[in-house]
Amino acid sequence: MTRPNRPQTRPHSRVEIRQHNEATILSAAEKVFAEAGFGGATMQLIADMAGLPKANLHYYFPTKEALYRRVVEDIFQIWLHAADSFDAAEGPAEGIGAYIDAKMEISRAHPAGSKVWASEVMHGAPVIQDYLETTLRDWTAGRVAVINRWISEGKMAPVDGDHLMYMLWATTQHYADFGHQIEVLNGGPLSDADWQAAKTSVKEVVLRGIGVI
Repeated sequence: MTRPNRPQTRPHSRVEIRQHNEATILSAAEKVFAEAGFGGATMQLIADMAGLPKANLHYYFPTKEALYRRVVEDIFQIWLHAADSFDAAEGPAEGIGAYIDAKMEISRAHPAGSKVWASEVMHGAPVIQDYLETTLRDWTAGRVAVINRWISEGKMAPVDGDHLMYMLWATTQHYADFGHQIEVLNGGPLSDADWQAAKTSVKEVVLRGIGVI
């Protein structure tokens, strides 16, 4: 396990204290769930990682499942907002290009959250199956509808929108879920320049593939 989180500033108001403690707990839980999985994680492990008494965890999150679902929902919400580019963009070059940029940055900033999601789904989504069947399904349908509109307007090659989304997820999230493998092959962690080059390469491959560039 990595070292416990250490708060850098001390909050003052009740709202600030609550926000600070929740953020500390969620950050620690993300790391523990990513390393140990849902079954291997315990509230005591998460409390130790957060540097807080175990009672504090139960005050904010009564059960391990409640905390786990919050971690999973948080990474999904971050991913969801990354797709805002779809709705605002005039076409696929801008929309999908910005989406790739955003997803790659999320993989860089939130690798543990991505690993928690991947592990959950790989195990048949025992905790968040309902989430997949509702929120994720509806969200995906909305993005595919935009892709199909771009196709009908002649702005991109006719491709299966669902499979395009699956490919985008697999490619961008690979940099988080298989980060160790990438670091080994790269000879160390990706630098700022490496990340920029990766984003540029992924966008070029995808956008060429759908006939945009």
